[in-house]
Amino acid sequence: MNVNNIKVLLACEESGECRRAFRKIGFDAWSCDIIPASDNSDYHIQDDIFNVLNNKQEWHCMIAFWPCTRLCNSGVRWLHERNLWTEMEQSALKFKYLLEFNNIPLRGMENPIPHKYALDIIGSKYDQIIHPWQFGHGETKSTCLWLRGLPKLTPTNITNDRQHRIHRLPPSSDRSKIRSRTYPGIAKAMADQWGKAIVERYR
Repeated sequence: MNVNNIKVLLACEESGECRRAFRKIGFDAWSCDIIPASDNSDYHIQDDIFNVLNNKQEWHCMIAFWPCTRLCNSGVRWLHERNLWTEMEQSALKFKYLLEFNNIPLRGMENPIPHKYALDIIGSKYDQIIHPWQFGHGETKSTCLWLRGLPKLTPTNITNDRQHRIHRLPPSSDRSKIRSRTYPGIAKAMADQWGKAIVERYR
């Protein structure tokens, strides 16, 4: 199959960072989110990811950046203090659904380190933890990857500048977008390395 005919779905991605990386090397890549794309791209589907999957359109690979608000270990205290258990359970079940969505053969899920309650529902631990500093960015930010049919990412540009800048961002209306945005070096590694695995799968 020609790479231009291989459809890659970047679920829950408004930044378009990964979508641009995949399209740059020839894939028919589309981002999807309930909000518009930050770059106003024509290759963005503004819709709920579950509506998109129910459309029965063929996708060859899906990489999902599911919202981490109720799942990440850093926010576990709020489950008790604000009684957010139902929200957490619903979010974890949707994460699990995407991870196990076998109609798309190749899948990757990205999220910060999850708390034990989320992991119990998801049912499987992440396959890899990566950091931006492994891909040319001077940041420490633990990012977990659950992989189905995709290989672990190999670091491409290890840097010695390792700071916690992302955690020190001041409050703003765009803070959550900035914190969740995929670093360009990681997006490029995903496109280059996973792109090879996708092509191999559909050769």
